[in-house]
Amino acid sequence: MRLPATSGEWIDRSRPLEFRFEGRSYKGYEGDTISSALWGADVRVLGRSFKYHRPRGVLSLANHDTNALHQLGGTPNVRADVTPLVAGMDLSAVNTFGSLEGDKGRFLGKMARFLPVGFYYKAFHTRKLFPMWERMFRYMTGLGRVDLQAPHRSTPKAYDFCDVLVIGAGPSGLSAALSAAAQGAEVVVVDENARAGGSASYQIGNEASRRRLLAELLAQVAAQPRIRVLTGTYAAGYYKDHWIPLVSAERMLKMRAGSVVVASGAFEQPAVFHNNDLPGVMLASAAQRLMYRYGVKPVNKAVVLVANADGYRAALDLLAQGVGVAAVVDLRATAGSADPLARLLQQSGVEILSGHTVVEALPDGKGLCAGARVAPLQANGTPGVPTRDIACDGILMSVGWAPAANLLYQAGTRMRYDKKVEQFVPDVLPDGVFACGRVNGVHELARRMADGTRAGSHAAAAAGFGQATGEALPPEVESPSHPWPIVDHPAGKNFVDFDEDLQFKDFCNAVQEGFDNIELLKRFSTNGMGPSQGKHSNMNGLRILARLTGKEPQQVGTTTARPFYHPVPMAILAGRGFNPERRTPLTSRHDALGAKWMPAGVWQRPEYYQVAGQDRLACIRGEAHAVRNAVGLIDVGTLGKLEVIGPQAAEFLERVYTSNYANLKVGMTRYAVMCDESGVVIDDGVVARLADDHFYFTTTTSGAATIYRELSRLNTMWRLDCGIVNHTGAFAAVNLAGPKSREVLKTLTSLDLSAAAFPYLAVREGEVTVGGGKIPARLMRVGFVGEWGYEIHVPASMGGALWDALMQAGKAHGIRPFGVEAQRLLRLEKGHIIISQDTDGLTTPLEVGMDWAVKMAKPFFVGQRSLAAIARKPRKQQLAGIVFPVGFSGAVPLECNLVIEGGDIAGRVTSIAFSPSLDRHIGLAFLRPDLATPGSTVSIRLTDGSLVQAQVSTTPFYDPDNLKQKEAAESAAPGRPQAGSHRSAQHGGTPTSTNLAVSPVAEHLAASLLKPQDQASAAARLGIADVSLTARHGCKGPGAIAWLESLGLPIPPNTNSWLPLDGGGLIARLGFTEFLIEGPDALIALIAATPRGPGVYPVLRQDAALIVGGSRLDELLRQTCNVNFRPLDPASRPVVLTSMVGVGVTVIPEVRKGLPAVRIWCDGTYGHYLWETLLGIAVELGGGAVAPHSFN
Repeated sequence: MRLPATSGEWIDRSRPLEFRFEGRSYKGYEGDTISSALWGADVRVLGRSFKYHRPRGVLSLANHDTNALHQLGGTPNVRADVTPLVAGMDLSAVNTFGSLEGDKGRFLGKMARFLPVGFYYKAFHTRKLFPMWERMFRYMTGLGRVDLQAPHRSTPKAYDFCDVLVIGAGPSGLSAALSAAAQGAEVVVVDENARAGGSASYQIGNEASRRRLLAELLAQVAAQPRIRVLTGTYAAGYYKDHWIPLVSAERMLKMRAGSVVVASGAFEQPAVFHNNDLPGVMLASAAQRLMYRYGVKPVNKAVVLVANADGYRAALDLLAQGVGVAAVVDLRATAGSADPLARLLQQSGVEILSGHTVVEALPDGKGLCAGARVAPLQANGTPGVPTRDIACDGILMSVGWAPAANLLYQAGTRMRYDKKVEQFVPDVLPDGVFACGRVNGVHELARRMADGTRAGSHAAAAAGFGQATGEALPPEVESPSHPWPIVDHPAGKNFVDFDEDLQFKDFCNAVQEGFDNIELLKRFSTNGMGPSQGKHSNMNGLRILARLTGKEPQQVGTTTARPFYHPVPMAILAGRGFNPERRTPLTSRHDALGAKWMPAGVWQRPEYYQVAGQDRLACIRGEAHAVRNAVGLIDVGTLGKLEVIGPQAAEFLERVYTSNYANLKVGMTRYAVMCDESGVVIDDGVVARLADDHFYFTTTTSGAATIYRELSRLNTMWRLDCGIVNHTGAFAAVNLAGPKSREVLKTLTSLDLSAAAFPYLAVREGEVTVGGGKIPARLMRVGFVGEWGYEIHVPASMGGALWDALMQAGKAHGIRPFGVEAQRLLRLEKGHIIISQDTDGLTTPLEVGMDWAVKMAKPFFVGQRSLAAIARKPRKQQLAGIVFPVGFSGAVPLECNLVIEGGDIAGRVTSIAFSPSLDRHIGLAFLRPDLATPGSTVSIRLTDGSLVQAQVSTTPFYDPDNLKQKEAAESAAPGRPQAGSHRSAQHGGTPTSTNLAVSPVAEHLAASLLKPQDQASAAARLGIADVSLTARHGCKGPGAIAWLESLGLPIPPNTNSWLPLDGGGLIARLGFTEFLIEGPDALIALIAATPRGPGVYPVLRQDAALIVGGSRLDELLRQTCNVNFRPLDPASRPVVLTSMVGVGVTVIPEVRKGLPAVRIWCDGTYGHYLWETLLGIAVELGGGAVAPHSFN
């Protein structure tokens, strides 16, 4: 069935490909699709229909031959009509019982009259039998089989940008691209086909001039440097602000366009007649695609059913390729504008039957097309007599078009039905969206090109390039679509929707059942709900509904078009997984100690530390024992760390927290509870007062980012004279806890650690001695675990040095690191709650025993009014302690198990664990207030339904009098800071040894740095270097500009810009009043040591800082960031604040060694993630990790 080679065909006959289908071997060529290769090998049955298992062949070759779905290994539902052939494919048809040829399901066709549309809604809707029917139908109607063991497929997404996006590379789309580019716009043309040209490449009508016209168009596009053409890529949907996902076989490209031209064309529509689904019955455009793209003979002898000039051209193409044409059957009384084409056919001996229709396709013994029964059309449009049978092995249908307008609908276009072309056309287009060609109701080739030129000019003008020229074209002189290409037949099998085996009578039955609305009809009949999404069926379904209800198509309307119009693999939708992950600066220390990691929001934290020969529970209890009896060390760097600075800082905290802070003494801390407007607890932490106008406070691990955003919002609204700084990632923090903690710490600091000088809940700023020098630190005598302890905060880059010093100093005292699980056990023994574990989205502080922390006498705090109203009502629940007897050996409840009283739910368990210190199980539970009396007994329902008894207890369970925090000397001291021990300088001063600092990506860099001899070439392609240890400082606030000017620093005149500094370095303006200064150590030390002026809020910069550069930088940026860096001129010194792979970053574009580069800064706790992710992409693109000097 292969034709002789012709110019312009898509196959490479010099490269044959072997493949298998249904257990047999076949040969195709590179450039073939699966369907074209099978059809070329004379395989006529490509699949079975969904419902009746009828044999089906080629219909469209336009991505809606959904009865030619194949299984390819573990890949289900491969679309044979558009999937490129690959050597070695082993394919089988889906939706068959047994083989395709011997499908046992074909007998369902004989039961068709018992299986009308919607039969399953009535016949099987019984509660008792429905599960069985459901399983049976799922098995019978399933398509391909998913391989649950298939390997994960990673497909990189990328962002892209253009001035004008043209969707469709047919003659109108190419004309639009040329017009837009001529006005100066950067244009991207996208087409789902393997090559550009659209219908101009196959709807030729044996006219050489049409071939020349397309060749000229393609040559002009190729010569235009402002046009990029993306073939094999389809526009999957339209989203706000001209955001279009472009999907190819390997990736999704997220395109942001200035304006959009939709030149998506139209789908040829089938006629509806008896047996119109037999293999050999196909759209005329499908036959033309087979001939001109793939060199395949569609049939040997054809009857061509037409209602437009396109059908006559198809007949001429058949003759030109040596295919016999038995007759042309025209639904119209005359050929109209196609009359010259009709005469050419008659001169070739082809019979023209005007005013006739095909009544049915005649099958042979194998179920293939063997003839056409035609009949004259009567005045009312129905077939008359006599009928006539014409022998043929194929019927080609060219009776009309349906616009591929899904993107226009998604963009919000208002469409109208135009009777002159019998299709919906755009009536009112959204701003920046334009349509041309067949989707715009323009069908003749020359007119399509003119329409494209007009649309391209208007699109370029809308994007800011040139003046719009050209007006809308007058309507077509005759309709290219027949208003009723449908023939009823008493035997049915006249299919409207080939996906769902919907016949004409099914629509009649649906309307009779009352489903006379287009959306209801769709859902009852499933028209347009199959894999082709109505591409070949929606228009005929609409016509049928209009006629049955006596309405016009405009009144019927269309169904909602939603993304995606073609199927998109889940791997493409998922893309490369960017899952931002934060790690504290102590990660390498935890790994060395055998940490087992657990997620805590976006953080990774040590759950426990593995000890050889011990199971998880033994390790956790061992850690807890060390804290209770000696000393333990835990990384608490994940806590949110915020500062509020300014004259009204205390007033701000008074408003956002429930306690009093105006009276908090300098050098002391206080527990803090935060509520939302409804009085629900949303966060807690500790507030430390470092100076009259300077507070440092912590939040929960999961709440850091949310709380900072909320506080920033409130401060913007209240306009108080203070500023908020987020230092969550800038500080490393540890908690040293246990009876021996003071003995360990005193060897490392000169601070007086006595209870008199450093009482419980005090805060001090000082220095901690570590190997090689001293580092500034903030120390708070607080602890979550109920032992004497210190929370120590130091600059993040020095966190590792602090940890090492403490572990070394604690060796003699049996120090042991402890993880999250040991901490949870220890805090439970003290009765301390965890927000969002012992609370939920409705919990108030009154219900968890925090009345003492709620100061209702204050003038105002967020949630105060709600709490006042709640306090006047009876309490519904109360958090209380529960205990089990010592030695209890029965089943123990789990967290969230319910408390049952009198058969009703009376509470739930929020926390529970075995306490080695108390030798019993203890827990916290919400109880009805009448059950919360200490000493009473409650019943808890276990997971298996049985009940277990627990006793209500007071809390804390451990050290109820808090004696662990006291010593005799404490009573003799007022708890004031010792002279000179407290200061509110720049984060506790400057380290005495800068070599203590460690880059956030140090351990990753060491393992990934390329060999010196390879670094230059890698940097030229795509190098990535770590410059995190460059000294930097930050500040923000209304007084920042004046303060910096007083230091003699230049101020960038524009927001989001930067200036170089004399002697090296830069100053970047981040927004209006925030600045980043980077430069020599001496300069940064001077800035950090200078007392801040009024309205200046210091920002500790402990960034991960990278340089990325090389010839392939743009590819990396487009995969990781949604900002278009191409138009940014490094000479103008822009600063970009954006997100990269899910991480907030500051980016400065540069040119280094003549190649593009960027400087990137991010929170240091994201450094390892950003480094690993960018490095992975750089390696894929031929680059790697290099030393900074590679860019100099």
